Parts: sequence; structure tokens; C-alpha cells
Amino acid sequence: MAVEQKKIKHAVVKPGKLFIGGEWRDAVSGKTFETVNPATGDVITHVAEADAPDIDLAVQAARKAFEEGPWGRLTAHDRGRIVWRIGDLIEEHADELAELEVLDTGKPIREARYIDIPMAANCFRYYGGWTTKIEGETIPVAGPFFNYTVREPMGVVGQIIPWNFPLLMAAWKVAPALACGNTVVLKPAEQTPLSALRLGELCQEAGVPDGVVNIVPGFGPTAGAALVKHPEVNKIAFTGEVATGQEIMRNAAETLKPISLELGGKSPNIVFADADLDAAVKGAIMGIYFNQGECCAAGSRLFVQDNIHDEFMEKLVQRARTLRQGDPFDPETQIGALISEEHMNKVMGYIELGRREGAKLVAGGQRLGEKGYFVRPTVFDEVDNAMRIAQEEIFGPVVAVIPFKDVDDVVQKSNAVIYGLAAAVWTRDIKKAHTLARQLKAGTVWINTYNVLDTTSPFGGYKMSGFGRELGRYALDLYTQVKSVWVDLS
Repeated sequence: MAVEQKKIKHAVVKPGKLFIGGEWRDAVSGKTFETVNPATGDVITHVAEADAPDIDLAVQAARKAFEEGPWGRLTAHDRGRIVWRIGDLIEEHADELAELEVLDTGKPIREARYIDIPMAANCFRYYGGWTTKIEGETIPVAGPFFNYTVREPMGVVGQIIPWNFPLLMAAWKVAPALACGNTVVLKPAEQTPLSALRLGELCQEAGVPDGVVNIVPGFGPTAGAALVKHPEVNKIAFTGEVATGQEIMRNAAETLKPISLELGGKSPNIVFADADLDAAVKGAIMGIYFNQGECCAAGSRLFVQDNIHDEFMEKLVQRARTLRQGDPFDPETQIGALISEEHMNKVMGYIELGRREGAKLVAGGQRLGEKGYFVRPTVFDEVDNAMRIAQEEIFGPVVAVIPFKDVDDVVQKSNAVIYGLAAAVWTRDIKKAHTLARQLKAGTVWINTYNVLDTTSPFGGYKMSGFGRELGRYALDLYTQVKSVWVDLS
């Protein structure tokens, strides 16, 4: 079960420092914190712990780079070349970065190497191509005037990312921010700082000027709060849980800075009787067990039409029980470890809650082994949509199967939740599929598939899943502001 260190062939783990103004430095306080391997519970290394004074130094470095440095004087073409080069370097160091992700997160190596890292590289290349296409427009206003608009960068952008996809979430935020001409202060999750710090080194190698990208690992109540409240930060982008998003909104109100939030989800995955059941079972497995269920868009509410329930459940349970779980560095592993002991205990607490609420546990429900933070793929049947395991985000490998009768019934149940991040529909009836795509209150709706994402297509939520859209051209709206210019021609 334990991760065999001999399998780590490319990554070099060293004590982490803060990356501020193009320099690697200790925290002002001298404090450090441990980053732990979830598959073993062992300490990987120690990382400098940023606090308010370090955040201030990083923000000042970003402000100086924005106002006085060469970044703002670069042509859009040259800026794009640098952003594109970051993507190339991520690809060149893909094996190393994947190993860092596995060490820090406990996710399977095949997911890190062939999904997370390539998508991160592609994200930088995609936005590297956008730099020459961020355009204004001329407007035919009344009177003897010439009116035009320009899109300008926001300035210093504070970005706070989660621990489930560390490098990929950094790419989703840093790439468009740089493409639009901003400077960045990035706070990675304290559980997973290693790939973000390595990204700082790659940014230097790519030619990013000093101070344009600053990386400050630390904790939310200290480093994160200081970043949100800082008066010299012009915009905050956050991905994480709802309670933290609410706190960020409150803190950002002090300086009236714009924010974008990608928060939690409790996504409905809907299987109709006319669906391809084998494909739907495969999609349900992908929907809930990808990344150990530590995925904001996880299909954690699985709605199954009454008249196919028994057949579908037999296939689903059999497949869940045969998933390979264990050493994340084993290429055959399909499910790795949860991020921490604290989170594992939270997930196990929800499993016990499901039992108490009266749901029927038909697969999993146990911890795997005594070392590392592994939880067996878990399936609850006979779940009522009002149960807490059907309403609250568990963020682990736990699916709640809920029966439904017809379209009206499942639409009502699907939307009866505070979240609205994603949804999926499995049916051969294309009219029904498109009808539900309109009726479901979710930022992404998949039809006969699940967890498909691309840098070119927007991603974000309805309701308490947040606001703002990352990826695609929509992300440019998060990192630019529009200026209207008037010229008197009389």
C-alpha cells in the first residue's frame, strides 16, 4: 500500500520558499509548515509559511512590476510568446510535475500525467494565443464624436487555488491573467504547494519578468485573508468551498474589488430508461470516482429511473467493487488517497451519517488499510433527495443513488439543491436531452458523457456554486476592464 519512493524518477523535492519579486526567500516570520504525502501520511518537505507581511511584499512586487517593469511595455506578441513558452516548459517537465502532484495529492499517476499536466500546458498555450486578439471596438455614438473602447488589464490579481488539481487550477487562473497583461500573486492550497512553486521556476525560465508572478504558500485565515483585504490588489479569483467564498466576498467588500468564485457542487447525473446503460454506468463511475471524488463537478447525486433501477445498480456496484485502489504511483491504480486525515475523517463521517439517515449502503463504506488516507469507492442506494448525503458536498468517493419517475420529477429533484455547477443526462432521446439541458440549473450540462472539459469552453456555476466563467474567451472578462474613449471631431 505504501508509496515506494524508488518509483519517483523525475521529481526533486526540496524545502519550499516563497517566490516574491523574482527571488526565492524565507517567510518574514521564519515559519514553515509541513506538506504531507496522503498515500503514506509521511512528511514530504517543509515549506515557508506566508503571512500578512509576506503578502504585502508580494503585492508590492506585483504592483511595481505592473506599473514600472517591462511587462506592460511588451507587445502583445511578445507577451503571448512568453505565456506560450510556459506551456512548452510544463510539457517538457511533465513527468516531474506529475510526480510532484501525486506526492502532494495522492491522486493516481496516470490521471496526473495524462490529464492534469497536459491540460495545464494546453491552457498556457491557448491563452498565449489570445494576447493578440484582446480587442476593443468603435461605437457609432450620436454627435460629432469618435468613440472607441479598449480592454485593459485589471492590475494586480490575487488568486487562491484549491488542492484537488493544484497545477491545473493554477494554469486556469495564471494563464488568462498573464495573457491580459496583469501581474499575479498566487496562493496555492497549504496541502499542495509543490507544483505551484515549481511553476514559479518555470515562469522564470520562460522569461516572465521579476514580480509578474509571485507565489506565496500559506493558510487561508492568514495569507489568504491578507491577500483579499490588501488595498493594492485589484481583483480576486478563488476556487474552493462555499464558506470560504462567502468570507472572501465579505472581506473584498472593504475595498470593493471584483471577485470571481468557482465553488462547490452536488451535481445530478441523470440516467433515463432509454439510455445506453453500459455507457451510463461507465459515465457514473467516471462522474463520482475520478480524482477520488475530490472534484467540484462530481456526479455525486445519481438519479436512476425506476424501471431500470435493479439492472443499473447491479452493473454499477459490480464495477465500483472492482476499481483498483492503492499506490498512486502504480500505473494500474484507478483511485488514490484522499488529501488528508482530516478530510478522510470528514468523508467517513458522511458515510456514517448516510447509514443513520436510512440510506442503503451497497458498496464500500470502509477505510482501506491503516496507512495513508484511502476510502473505498462507496455507493448508497435508496437515498431520499432531502437527506444530507444528497444535499451536502462530501467531496469524496461517495455516490447517492436516487430514484425518479419521469422528466418533471427528476428536474424538480435535480434543481432542489443550493448548488448549480454541473449536471449530466443519459438518454437516446435527443429532444429530451436538449429539453433538460435548458431546465437544469447548472453551468455545465453533459449529454451522454461526463467530466469532459476543454480550455476553449467556459466553466463555472449557478446559484451557490459561484459566479464568473473560467476558460475560453469568457475568462478574458475576468481579467480585463473596459475603457471608453471619446474624441471631439467638431
